[in-house]
Amino acid sequence: MERKPIVAIVGRPNVGKSTFVNRLIGRRNSIVDDMPGVTRDRIYFDVEWQNKWFTVIDTGGIIPSDDDDIMVSIFDQATLACEEADKIIFLTDGKEGVNPIDYDIANILRKSKKPVFLVVNKCDNPESLMMVNDFYSLSLGEPLGISALHGSGGVGDLLDIVTEDFEISEEVEKDSKIKIAIVGRPNAGKSSIVNSLLNSQRVIVSDISGTTRDSIDSYINYNDTEFTIVDTAGIRKKSKVDYGVEKFAVDRAIRSIRECDVAVLVIDANEGISDQDKKISSIITESGKGIIVAINKWDLVEDKKSNTINKFQEKLESDIPFLSYAPKIFISAVTKQRLTQIFEKAQEVYSHCTKRISTGLLNKIINEAYALNPPSSFKGKRLKIYYTTQADIQPPTFILFVNDKELLKDSYKKYLENKLREGFGFFGTPIRISVRERKMKKQ
Repeated sequence: MERKPIVAIVGRPNVGKSTFVNRLIGRRNSIVDDMPGVTRDRIYFDVEWQNKWFTVIDTGGIIPSDDDDIMVSIFDQATLACEEADKIIFLTDGKEGVNPIDYDIANILRKSKKPVFLVVNKCDNPESLMMVNDFYSLSLGEPLGISALHGSGGVGDLLDIVTEDFEISEEVEKDSKIKIAIVGRPNAGKSSIVNSLLNSQRVIVSDISGTTRDSIDSYINYNDTEFTIVDTAGIRKKSKVDYGVEKFAVDRAIRSIRECDVAVLVIDANEGISDQDKKISSIITESGKGIIVAINKWDLVEDKKSNTINKFQEKLESDIPFLSYAPKIFISAVTKQRLTQIFEKAQEVYSHCTKRISTGLLNKIINEAYALNPPSSFKGKRLKIYYTTQADIQPPTFILFVNDKELLKDSYKKYLENKLREGFGFFGTPIRISVRERKMKKQ
């Protein structure tokens, strides 16, 4: 499928860029807050207008003269977005009027040599519409007044103009990329991992805990396999999360887990395994997603010996025993040590998440397991398994038809799960086993 045209949304902080993007995509996806600088990285969304598909990049607010490290990074991200884009929408604030920063941004955009559309947002009433003409002073052509919040005042006209030369797409190809969500506690090195995998400063990296707020998609081809990499906000304990932007960011990270194919749980090798790591791993398994445990910052571990990895693995097995089936990799985002194993393991895990077993072979394994270790009787009754079938994938889900589901205890269900893993692998994926009663007819 050919690359969709790319449109970057740029402007100074708090002019309504994310509200405008949410209007375009028809849902509340970008985080919206009254505090300037909420959107920090460049974030990609697919948009359809009149059967024309294109990609929108939502960027952080630009303040060209600000020396603050985070603000400089936001400016760099917006600059990269402009370089990548085919067209640029320069969003300004109709309530506040022309701002000196708008002139600085306009000068930068003229140098980009890209088509620039000057849009005056927050034109929610006749008074603000009267201010639109003031924006001619930016020398970027005719300004168009809109209201991103209410969807009125020229949003459709703007899209008609921007997409005028875009091709009509009858249908959009289903995304076949393996979607990997990079998740974990704050400051575990998730964004550094993403940047190292992409060989670019795709995501803002900072020692400040909680720098990443939105879940950000990036695309990469590794060994002829396409992947979507999702960098997410660090997930802290609920009691330590403030309501507002951070809560939305954590909710978004959890949603990214539920929408991914494989989650990479990043653990800081120096800090070890925490209760929060256990909680995040539970979210992943409860969501039925494939999982890889990546122990990051391995280059900083002192006194490494031949059995250091084995000891750390044993600690993992002890602290999070329900992840015994998950692959563990010891990596460094800084030195890129074993970093490409993320792609290799993700591909392997994905193949096991989507694996289907024939009914005949499945029943052979279950029947052998039953014969090898029959369940104990309970109140004079013994569990009988009539047959088994696979109902679904992602995660692999099996239905056991039995005489009495109350007789299938959790310990025996776990035994059957282990036998399924012995027989078919199911590397890195949870398994679901449900039970249905079926009364056999008397002869």
